Amino acid sequence: MAFVLDVSEIPEDQGQEPSPYDESEVHDSFHQLIREQSQRVAEEGLELQPLGPGAGTLGASGSDRQALLGPEGAAVYSAATLRILASMPSRTIGRSHGAVISQYYNRTVQLRRRASRPLLSSLGRSARPSLRLYDLELDSTALEEEEKRALLVKELQGLTPAQRDHVLRAMPLGLAEKRRLREETRTPRGKRRGRPRFPSCCSRLPYARVPASHQLGLGLPSGLRALAPWHYALKRIGGQFGSSVLSYFLFLKTLLAFNLLLLLPLLAFVVGVQAAFPPAPRGPAPTFTGLELLTGGGRFTDTVMYYGYYSNATLSRPCAGPPDGGQCAPEAAGLPYNMPLAYLFTVGAAFFITCITLVYSMSRSFGESYRVGSASGAHAITAFCSWDHKVTQRRASRLQHDNIRTQLKELLAEWQLQRAPRSVCGWLRRVAVLALVWLLCLGTTLGCAVAVYAFSEFTIKSPVSAEPEGALLGLPFVVGLLNLAAPYLYRGLAVLERQDSPGMEVYVAICRNLILKMVVLGILCYHWLGRRVGALKDQCWENFVGQELYRLVVTDFLFTLLDTLLGELVWRLLSEKKLGRGKPEFDIARNVLELIYGQTLTWLGVLFSPLLPAVQAVKLLLLFYVKKTSLLANCQAPRRPWLASHMSTVFISLLCFPSFLGAAVFLCYAIWQVKPSSLCGPFRTLDTMYEAGKVWVHHLERAGPRVSWLPWVHRYLVENTFPVYLVSALLLAMIYLNIQVVKGQRKVISLLKEQISNEGEDKIFLINKLHSVCERKERSRTGRTQVAVTPPAPDADDRDPWQYRAGSGSPTSAHWPSSAPTALQTQTPA
Repeated sequence: MAFVLDVSEIPEDQGQEPSPYDESEVHDSFHQLIREQSQRVAEEGLELQPLGPGAGTLGASGSDRQALLGPEGAAVYSAATLRILASMPSRTIGRSHGAVISQYYNRTVQLRRRASRPLLSSLGRSARPSLRLYDLELDSTALEEEEKRALLVKELQGLTPAQRDHVLRAMPLGLAEKRRLREETRTPRGKRRGRPRFPSCCSRLPYARVPASHQLGLGLPSGLRALAPWHYALKRIGGQFGSSVLSYFLFLKTLLAFNLLLLLPLLAFVVGVQAAFPPAPRGPAPTFTGLELLTGGGRFTDTVMYYGYYSNATLSRPCAGPPDGGQCAPEAAGLPYNMPLAYLFTVGAAFFITCITLVYSMSRSFGESYRVGSASGAHAITAFCSWDHKVTQRRASRLQHDNIRTQLKELLAEWQLQRAPRSVCGWLRRVAVLALVWLLCLGTTLGCAVAVYAFSEFTIKSPVSAEPEGALLGLPFVVGLLNLAAPYLYRGLAVLERQDSPGMEVYVAICRNLILKMVVLGILCYHWLGRRVGALKDQCWENFVGQELYRLVVTDFLFTLLDTLLGELVWRLLSEKKLGRGKPEFDIARNVLELIYGQTLTWLGVLFSPLLPAVQAVKLLLLFYVKKTSLLANCQAPRRPWLASHMSTVFISLLCFPSFLGAAVFLCYAIWQVKPSSLCGPFRTLDTMYEAGKVWVHHLERAGPRVSWLPWVHRYLVENTFPVYLVSALLLAMIYLNIQVVKGQRKVISLLKEQISNEGEDKIFLINKLHSVCERKERSRTGRTQVAVTPPAPDADDRDPWQYRAGSGSPTSAHWPSSAPTALQTQTPA
């Protein structure tokens, strides 16, 4: 007796379309038929290679089936369980119902045709087809595919170019296939209709216009991205050196945007207007010697570069007198432009816009780096979802490959970072080393502060007018030299600490360098507003402060170039030739603090030198290329990769609170408390710069009743302190509410994560229950079949690979689902 698998085809079903459910049963039965035949042939060694041990135990008992393990030790479920799992909503996402029905219908028709063939068991051994020569899984459909492709091309050629691009974009095909279809549809139809071989220019114009516009649309975005000087360079740096080094260049790009944003209103409302209405020259202009590029004085003194050049008059456009010799009408002269008021309000508005942009950037950076919840799935996302399949160029694909590899290194280094347990003596030794290093660093900072204070007091004793122009570079050079030497000392002392995390090492170095920069800047601010104002009573002290800040910016750039071109190069040669350690690493802390220091100088000097942001922008642009070249030539990637996910947020926070807040306090003190110079500038006749607003309000009160509300707004909302306290209280309340909202979101997300974990456990429990039920049903059905049918053992010569083997104890078919529409046909040999 032999069990033969057959897919029965009922006559009533011949006139009906097969359903997806019937097709799935047919497909499962046919797949099991193929697998059974392959196993039997492999066991007998007829045509296929012999399988490994235990690979053909598809007909094991029910107890053995539970012991089957798949890859990685995972349990192998039955066919019924797998079919139910495949129909779950999570397994069918992205497939429309119509597409599934169409696919099932096509496959069902093919399987129905295949079912009409004679059974292999009824054929002789020599008449049976070979498994190698006959493809059981795929049909030869090349001709049908070509016909469908030709019809598709014809349909696409009948559409408009916009509709054609939309249809091609929506097709679930690869990019190469879409390109081929697009090229075929662009072929002019006139070639197939027998048009002239050499058409005229006018006839070719409609066909050439569409590809040209399409190529222009594809090339324009890439051309615009190529205009940015940091587009490809940032990708290369991120892929080769990691996110920690990339954060420095991203921060430099952010500072460049801040300077351009600060410069635009100053150029529009202050510098441009004063350049259009220049004041009367005070005397002959000095000759240009070239030293002005370093000192900022000389020829640059009486220009729009500094505060003293701007007038305190009301600017208005002059009008041509009437022909009869009368006076101009009031409307003809145009609207007067109050330069003191415009100077004060423009600087204030520029600072306010910078503050809003800075706070927005900081909040956005916090939202990107400190996301609510954890990043436990970052490894899988980076491994499986990071590759951009639209990349086709070799250089771009190589760059993306390096970037993903570096990201995986950083994620693995962050995940594998473990702190070894220390004993009590080890902790005491570490605390003692940390305390000693911090004492040495603070002592170095104190020594630098004393040196800057002593040198600044020395420069006050000699008058500025009597000093040669080159002597004015003394204080900036001393400050630049200390800022260059102290970070190297901090870096040498940091070797004694041996921090566990490279990120913590960078943060500690940033903190030490920040203390040094802020102390030095504090002493300089006291030197300018506390000492120089009194020493320069008969001179324009605002010009001197502006020139001093210009010199500090220029000398900082020169020392940075010196350190980059010589210091890093010499250190690389010393490290490679003498020490044998390879190229040094990029010092992120020192370079970032140099950027923050230079930006703080720019914000301090914008009141006294309106064009100082332009100087800082040029400096940053040159610094980008210099640092990029030095990084690629003299530095290597960090030896210990680490994920700098919070680095940009830390940089923006340091730029906001110590830097911008300190500069804002300095400018507010200069506007509200310090008396302006009586010889130069737009506020020369006032006691303080702030009084320019009061003078304007008094003019408005006498102007008429139409603008009487403006003095009221100034009196009760600007001069009164109650609105300031009210706005501060509202701001604190909003901050408190946002903090509470974030805490609530964290709690809700933790509960949702716990719920997701419980749902996963429930799924595992249900799958195990479903598997056990299917196993019990198969075991009971197998037992009933064995009891009802006891086939005799066939002869050795008549043994057939499609028949039941008597000595095996169980049929060779694998797990059979209870709902399969197949029939177990019993044949008893004569």
